[in-house]
Amino acid sequence: MRTTTVRRLLAATALLPLLALAACGSDPKIAGAAATGGPAASATEDVVAGLARSEAAAALLPEEVRKAGALTFGSSFGAPPSAFYVDQVSKKPAGIDVDFTDAVAKVLGLTVNRQEAAFETILPALDSGKFDVGTGNFGVTTARLKTIDFVTYIDDGQGFAVKKDNTAIQPITDLVQLCGLTVGTGAGTTFETTLNSRKNVCTDAGKKPYEVRAFSESGALLTSLQQGRVDIEMSTINGLRHQAAQEASGTRFLGEFHRLDVGFAFKKGSKLTPAFQAAVNQLIKDGTYQRILRKWGVADSAIEESRISPPEHP
Repeated sequence: MRTTTVRRLLAATALLPLLALAACGSDPKIAGAAATGGPAASATEDVVAGLARSEAAAALLPEEVRKAGALTFGSSFGAPPSAFYVDQVSKKPAGIDVDFTDAVAKVLGLTVNRQEAAFETILPALDSGKFDVGTGNFGVTTARLKTIDFVTYIDDGQGFAVKKDNTAIQPITDLVQLCGLTVGTGAGTTFETTLNSRKNVCTDAGKKPYEVRAFSESGALLTSLQQGRVDIEMSTINGLRHQAAQEASGTRFLGEFHRLDVGFAFKKGSKLTPAFQAAVNQLIKDGTYQRILRKWGVADSAIEESRISPPEHP
């Protein structure tokens, strides 16, 4: 490998954790957030300040929750624009999930007790009662609906990305295109489930199966893609668009594969869902919803109304 190439790779690699975990470090401006719908976002811009409690929505809460005045959220933090830390020193949270959590809490008159947790641990912890609500850009799938209830607030889904200089891999419309490749994705995600459940497409086509490598940290996944340890990354549409907009990431977004509703997650049968649905619909009605989407440049993820546990998108 030539010396100049090595230097470029090392320089890009050094920036990867910042891109994946803390946007631009101490700089609150997140470059390139305008992937589909607006100007670059400021991680510190408060678009939910001044929101008032909705008595109609709050009245839908269980009495014991209204009296307690707080709920515990199990929250996953990784890469922008979903949920991340502006910097690793202050641990100030930012992102779409954070803004919607704070906005819904204001509408319901609740205090947010936000506890960071690994993505793959949150849904099981809802059933045990450790958390009241889960956030982590959780997609609504048929499998998850068996044990989890959702209140939707955006539409995101599954997509793919490769290194920018990889022109051999074209937009993925069928998983058979992955045969013989190493695919990196997040542990415990819908992406991992989709990939593992459909490996047979390659053997059925008489081709070499693809290999799936799951990562618990988004920074490690991005580094593996950049360094060629995985050929292609499967992750969220919004996340991959944002990532590709960061020049130093050296990645190229291949396009959408499968859209999914995204929602707040609850234990099956939770009595919290009607109040959360009413709160999200109030945000849509008063314009706060659109301000949040514009802030993070994800206008394409808008929904017309919040729903409780809708079926998975076909």
